[in-house]
Amino acid sequence: MKEKILNIYLLINDGIIEGIRAKSYEISGEDSEKINYLYEMTEKDYASAETYDPPLDKKGKLMSYRKFARLEYTGNQYRLFRGLFENYELPENPIVCLTPVVDGVISVRK
Repeated sequence: MKEKILNIYLLINDGIIEGIRAKSYEISGEDSEKINYLYEMTEKDYASAETYDPPLDKKGKLMSYRKFARLEYTGNQYRLFRGLFENYELPENPIVCLTPVVDGVISVRK
């Protein structure tokens, strides 16, 4: 069964998340195959990924990556991407690859 999956990039400069990029695919296969596909496409997707506004903290300021990491530690990071998930019409529990791009360098999982 085909399912929409998403590569998301956090654009981090000097410890601050300054933007988001995303690229979606609709493919079939096992979840592990979909995840591997996203990992394989990480570097290729970056240049053609769509650009979105960065997440903001409760005070309306740009969020530090440290603050994001705390959300990630508690499993709450995905609430920041609800609008993005809706934009791409993703399923309830989407398969997503989240990649930091730190000071212009893509952190690719090997």
